[in-house]
Amino acid sequence: MDDIAHIAAALEPSGLTVRGAINFSPEEGAPPGPDGGPARCVLLIGNVGGTFWPIFQKWRAEGRASIRNPLDNWSAEVIANIAKVFGARAVSPSDRPFLPFQQWAMRAEGLRPSPLGILMHPRYGLWHAYRGALLFSRPLDAPEKAPTVPHPCDSCVAKPCLHACPASAHSLTGFDYSCCVGHVRSANGTACREVGCLDRNACPYGAQFRYPADLQAFLMAAYARL
Repeated sequence: MDDIAHIAAALEPSGLTVRGAINFSPEEGAPPGPDGGPARCVLLIGNVGGTFWPIFQKWRAEGRASIRNPLDNWSAEVIANIAKVFGARAVSPSDRPFLPFQQWAMRAEGLRPSPLGILMHPRYGLWHAYRGALLFSRPLDAPEKAPTVPHPCDSCVAKPCLHACPASAHSLTGFDYSCCVGHVRSANGTACREVGCLDRNACPYGAQFRYPADLQAFLMAAYARL
């Protein structure tokens, strides 16, 4: 765990953290590592709650306000700097071809999706994200199996996350993207624009990790391209 602990310590000033690790078997067909051959380990990097937000805001205020996709760019910059120090290849969820971040996360942390599609964490609820990953050409001291964790949605009968949206964009049958974006951009979407997704905010789990309103407004503006 020494490598992982040292990487976590190096990430701490950014507000990001190590979210999990997977050692790939040689026959898995993993993406290329830093030496060009199949990676032997992926270390997921992300955020828990809004700890990264003030650091990101400061970065953006230093002459980067006009950068397109600023959060993606900041995350990639932070993770690339860590990769240089630890001999890894940095990758992002927005890289093409897309890498299976969702599957990696479920495998590394034992999580499952919520009715909203966001992975539900038993402690953090819906208030976490994966911002990138480090690929290594060597295995790290990662757990052989993901921990067995409870899935809070299984015992949640009321499912308030499916009933708070004014446009009813989420349901047990899926997500209506066009309906959601149309509402957010409309005159009736003020609450969504100011405090974020109302369905997400209705979830009772991990409330102490809920993103601050200005971070949620920023994410909503990026999502709806406002």
